Amino acid sequence: MDRAQKEKVVDELGQIFESSGVVVVAHYEGMTVAQMQDLRASMREAGGSVRVAKNRLAKIALEGKPCESIGQLLTGMTVLAYSEDPVAAAKVTEKYAKGNEKFVILGGAMGSSALDAAGVKAVAAMPSREELIAQIVSCIGAPASNIAGAIGAPASNIAGILSTLEERQAA
Repeated sequence: MDRAQKEKVVDELGQIFESSGVVVVAHYEGMTVAQMQDLRASMREAGGSVRVAKNRLAKIALEGKPCESIGQLLTGMTVLAYSEDPVAAAKVTEKYAKGNEKFVILGGAMGSSALDAAGVKAVAAMPSREELIAQIVSCIGAPASNIAGAIGAPASNIAGILSTLEERQAA
């Protein structure tokens, strides 16, 4: 890899560290190509990506970034999993680590906050962006449906009383 290629990789990694909602660092030593492809596919489904890069280049890319403190995690065979959604990459990596003992989560970063392995696990337990939006929409919609029910209830009660009176008069 020549100097120009290295500079390009450092720029790409810098963009990843700046624009990602969460970056998870993990060891992948001993994983097969098929297992790595499975991880990449799972991450792609969740809207994230997986990147293997030289640790030295990743450390250079981290210089001056808010998540610079994760540079200490970059030792050995490391992989970076990242996503714009602050929860997606953590969820996928946590789920994958449960099924594959060769994939070990070291930690990560969420914005400027450095996370250890337990921190990544805690982030993975949080609801995703879509789940939060659905919860908010249901909270907003519930009072409106209650109001509609309350407004409609007297009308249905009056209709019931009128039908009962009609039945009595007919009998």
